[in-house]
Amino acid sequence: MKLSTRVGLAVGCTVPLLVLASGWLLLHLVARDLRGAGVEHLRQRATAIAPDARALLRASANGRPRVADVRERQLFSAALDVGVRVEGAGTSFSGGPRPGDSVRLPAPGAGVVTVRDGGRAWQVLARQVRAVDARGTLWVFAPDTASRAQVRLVRRRVVLTALPAAPLSGLLAWGAASGASAPLRRLTRRTAGLDPRTGGDRPGEERTGVTEVDELAATLRTVLARYDEQAARTAEALDTARSFSSAAAHELRTPLMSMGTNLDILGFPGLPDADRDEVLADLRIEHARLLGLLVMLRELGRGDLVEAETFAPVDLGDVADAAVAEARRRDRDAGIALDAEPGLSVHGWEAGLRLLLDNLLGNALAHGRDATGAARIRVSVWRAGNDAVLTVTDRGPGIAPEARQRVFERFRRGPDSAGSGLGLTLVAQQAALHRGSVGVADGPDGTGARFEVRLPLGGPALPGRRDWLIGTAAHGGTAAHGGTAGTNRSQGFPKEGS
Repeated sequence: MKLSTRVGLAVGCTVPLLVLASGWLLLHLVARDLRGAGVEHLRQRATAIAPDARALLRASANGRPRVADVRERQLFSAALDVGVRVEGAGTSFSGGPRPGDSVRLPAPGAGVVTVRDGGRAWQVLARQVRAVDARGTLWVFAPDTASRAQVRLVRRRVVLTALPAAPLSGLLAWGAASGASAPLRRLTRRTAGLDPRTGGDRPGEERTGVTEVDELAATLRTVLARYDEQAARTAEALDTARSFSSAAAHELRTPLMSMGTNLDILGFPGLPDADRDEVLADLRIEHARLLGLLVMLRELGRGDLVEAETFAPVDLGDVADAAVAEARRRDRDAGIALDAEPGLSVHGWEAGLRLLLDNLLGNALAHGRDATGAARIRVSVWRAGNDAVLTVTDRGPGIAPEARQRVFERFRRGPDSAGSGLGLTLVAQQAALHRGSVGVADGPDGTGARFEVRLPLGGPALPGRRDWLIGTAAHGGTAAHGGTAGTNRSQGFPKEGS
């Protein structure tokens, strides 16, 4: 059922009820006013004829019948349109319209009383009349038919008014509702052909002047925008899943083939124990590499799909302290120093920031050892203007300047590396995810490598780029502010994350 039809029916049913309710109230008020007017009229007439009634009682009490006749005619003349009855000691006079003598009349002081004589109603007012040598009662009568006729007339007019009010008000309401809902129908026609799955057309922002319709159009635009956003995120998730499977298949092929070859070798009869031990050691290395690669791919996918709701204030000092403690536990011989400014917080994803630090520390432990094989690493966290700066410095061979951007690419690893080639890609991803940057420079005295991450202190917005698993990370590792100048004396192959 259309809205205009609903409005028309609702108004068509409501208006007659309102008319009837108003008519009932009007009838009540009219009846009260008419009764009040009748009471006031009786009182005026009783006041006007009271002197003539006293004179009539005196004449009757003094035995003057001729004077009593004159007083009776004067009494009836003064009564005009009401009936009267006067009773005294042995005397009774009646005249004008009145109920029959069998009707029980009210006593004086009872006010105006309605009595019935057959099918007629009368209003009666009784008053006590006192003369010098006589006493009696005066009754004044008025028929109640006039007021009742007026009430019936008002009732009939109310009913006659309510009968045509239903269709007329319904038609008028239907017409008004049809005009008011015209902008809504236009909005329906504009949006009927929209298919968010196949096209990018959306309702315009033109205003109709009807607040509810404009709010509905704005809500519809918001819903479609959220649909588009969710569809884009779903497409990203599908691309990420496809890329994950493709990357995993590509990167796992070589270690799986190597493991298959080693398993075939183990099946040779009479294989020497030394060769068997060497093959088993290779299998363990390949197994660990496979596990590490799967973990890294999973973490890279998590970073691509993280939602803004997971971001919250994070204390960088606490994250750095936890990461350093874990690194010290893994390698008890390493010398890892921490210098963190207390209370330095950023708006970020705590798990992602911890992943960033873990990979920087893992990279330093794997590739940042000095000539003696010792790992001496310093982690620093401090504020620099509107940025939080996090550095990890080692004493290893360093990274050649021409290779400092390539270290953040996916699967970039050296010939002697046992890692997955994704550790520093995860670092670059998390830096970009937090709208920051990461770069590589020489150590403070020209020895080793210094990874510097800068993160803005304010703002929860996520970056536009979310394709680290889908694409390459060559453009993701950006140089840290003011930290990339200088050369590295080592020309070895770049480090990579574990």
